[in-house]
Amino acid sequence: EFLPGVASTSYIQLWGDEQIKLDQIREFGWNEPAVELLVLSACRTAFGDKNAELGFAGLAVAAGVKSALASIWYVSDEGTLGLMTEFYTHLNNAKIKAEALRQAQLAMLRGKVVITKGELRGSGTRRAVVLPSVLANIQYDNLSHPYYWAGFTLVGSPW
Repeated sequence: EFLPGVASTSYIQLWGDEQIKLDQIREFGWNEPAVELLVLSACRTAFGDKNAELGFAGLAVAAGVKSALASIWYVSDEGTLGLMTEFYTHLNNAKIKAEALRQAQLAMLRGKVVITKGELRGSGTRRAVVLPSVLANIQYDNLSHPYYWAGFTLVGSPW
């Protein structure tokens, strides 16, 4: 949750009760050696204010991360699942991270990524991903609307 003003009030919620506060990001040593890609798939992780213009993503890049993938609005969990799975599939083949994101977003726009019958199906040759039983009844056979994929951006180096 990014809250304008004091950096210690903004945080990323991790598993359990653990949080990363906005003012702690520089302490992680992400530039020794440099982290190539930090994926912040939670809501509004590229949203900031005058003190942190690109929120968590911008501060991560300022702290030494080469590229950060983040969102600028509240995102759908189902759409994010589809986009991130598709992004990682394309990342294996793309030389440029920004191109992998573009390919994933195009696949979603074209309706090639769906959640149906307890499986996530993508555009590539990768087999369908079987979802856990708690997600088995989710049906998103149309994730083409920009709401599901357009909120993500790559900050920092596109390579």
